[in-house]
Amino acid sequence: MKPFILIAGPCAIEGREMAFEIARAVKAICDDLGIRYIFKGSYRKANRSRLDSFTGIGDDKALGILKEIGETLKVETITDIHESHEAEKVARYVDHIQIPAFLCRQTELLLAAGRTGKGVNIKKGQFLSPEAMVFALEKVQSTGNQNAWVCERGVSFGYSDLIVDATAIHRLKKLGTPVIMDCTHSVQKPNKTEGVTGGDPSLIETIALSAVATGADGFFIETHPDPKCAQSDPHTMLQLSRLRGILEKSMRIRNTLYHASPTS
Repeated sequence: MKPFILIAGPCAIEGREMAFEIARAVKAICDDLGIRYIFKGSYRKANRSRLDSFTGIGDDKALGILKEIGETLKVETITDIHESHEAEKVARYVDHIQIPAFLCRQTELLLAAGRTGKGVNIKKGQFLSPEAMVFALEKVQSTGNQNAWVCERGVSFGYSDLIVDATAIHRLKKLGTPVIMDCTHSVQKPNKTEGVTGGDPSLIETIALSAVATGADGFFIETHPDPKCAQSDPHTMLQLSRLRGILEKSMRIRNTLYHASPTS
């Protein structure tokens, strides 16, 4: 059985001290539980609802923090890109590149990410079926890069809700790549009238346990010591102190299912 994957960190890099605090805490949990840890932090937030929303602390500063965390803590790192010209530069700082859900059909973006040779985590668009993600994967793989994953994050329902299809993980796994469950963005309530995305973080554990039970290869979880004070996605990030409990339950489910399988 391959190690479970956890992509986790703050929504955005807010500063060096906070990033290291989160990375060290999550790494310790993952080391204890035998989980492969990839530290996540957006170096720049490009897809904001409002003009005055926080976008970052500066590209070079944030990317430098990501690189320092990877080298100091000996963990893999990932950040997202929004335009094709970002790929080459960002690849010098991180181990993996993430494609945001809204951009998962952008051909030049996917090709640029693939050409870096880095791992590419493609978020499934809220408007796509699991089966439609084959075309996004094909774009990355056409560059010779076979290290691509898909990430489920819910489906748009009306204007201000998301739903998570219990069959999605099973269907995505038929594509032949690792499947990650985004447990925090899946609880979002987008398009709020105040211009700040809402959410219900009390449902994060439910999403996680359901996903691991249906075969997810890993989780994407944005986490913060004090989410309400975060500068991005304060209503959907997981309280850092809750992470260990969710992961312990998830690993018990995964191990039980593995040992119960006739092919194990």
